[in-house]
Amino acid sequence: MTYNNILLGTSGWSYEEWEGPFYQKGEKRKLRAYCRVFSTVEIDSTWYRVPAKGTVIGWLKYSPSGFVYTAKIPKLITHEKKLGLKGDIDTDLQTFFDVMRPLQLGGKLGCMLIQLPPSYAYNLENLESFFQKLEPQFKFAIEFRNLSWMKEETWQLLTKYKVAYVSVDEPLLPPDVHLTTADFAYFRWHGRGTKPWFDYRYSETRIGPMGSKSGNGVRKGQESFRIFQQPFSWIRSRKLPSPCSETWSSDRTAKEKQGKDQFETSRPR
Repeated sequence: MTYNNILLGTSGWSYEEWEGPFYQKGEKRKLRAYCRVFSTVEIDSTWYRVPAKGTVIGWLKYSPSGFVYTAKIPKLITHEKKLGLKGDIDTDLQTFFDVMRPLQLGGKLGCMLIQLPPSYAYNLENLESFFQKLEPQFKFAIEFRNLSWMKEETWQLLTKYKVAYVSVDEPLLPPDVHLTTADFAYFRWHGRGTKPWFDYRYSETRIGPMGSKSGNGVRKGQESFRIFQQPFSWIRSRKLPSPCSETWSSDRTAKEKQGKDQFETSRPR
């Protein structure tokens, strides 16, 4: 069970620069260590390639009960083939769904993230055609990076197919929050660096605006994923204890609540 239905995490967990400040030097079981601190993680590696089935089984096996993943749909589908505009995607989608199914059947796949490129401009017909190919057993969230999608027709389509709109803090789009398109909410803090965006250290005042919206707008009982794209600098700025710290309790639930309480303190009252 999560604290107030908030699932707080980062995009990815296997980073060399985390060794020392967060993981022990040479830590081999990074996922297990990560799960002691956070309740969710956004799997970034699936954007680059479809994982092996054994890898997915490992994610299922080596994470605790109650831990939830989200996973990016491969860039072959979203960026290269533009949801079917530049090539058939039926086989690609089915392959990805089949590989990820163990996580879904095990109750540990919160949703799949459809992250679109900035070049993908408004095309409601193509997007609806893509939605019709999605398996209803899975949940989906979509992140736009083109302002042309910011209109009422978009929200109506997302609501029709129960796809969550991803609210973002980034340079390209306003931090609009549309929480009524699905039965869960999804927030991503990308950062506001120049090259790249996530080379950025959030201050409490910078987290505040979207943190306030995300807290005030989520319906009672609605599950809410809150993901930081530039994770290490966020961990450092929030002063969360590392899983290798002697002060870190084995009581994951209590410490998970502590981390979320620290997040909540950054929200303006």
